[in-house]
Amino acid sequence: MVKLISLKKSNHFKLALKDKKIYTDYFSLFAVKNFIKTKTKSELIISFVMKKKIGNAVKRNKIRRKLKAIVMQLIKKRGAINKDYTYIVFGKAKAYAEKQKVLLPEMIKCFNKIR
Repeated sequence: MVKLISLKKSNHFKLALKDKKIYTDYFSLFAVKNFIKTKTKSELIISFVMKKKIGNAVKRNKIRRKLKAIVMQLIKKRGAINKDYTYIVFGKAKAYAEKQKVLLPEMIKCFNKIR
């Protein structure tokens, strides 16, 4: 089972936001080669971030849960997500209304572009 680890420090976020960037209508994905040592190989460093402009806490959390569920589905597929990268996913307001079936192919395309 792969464990998701979130970034904690501000300077880690700043480093991750400088490298590879992919934008979609539903989210933005930022990636950088791992600069933090993980304890085991079964850990993925990924953070889900929402802006307060998107809406109230209920709406932001629903988007975050939706995106996190999609990432968990992709982790189960071998090779869909490269664990040698640190990721930040910025959710957008359009992701709230869309179903996971629409968001899943978008997420797959983004992770394939990063390789």
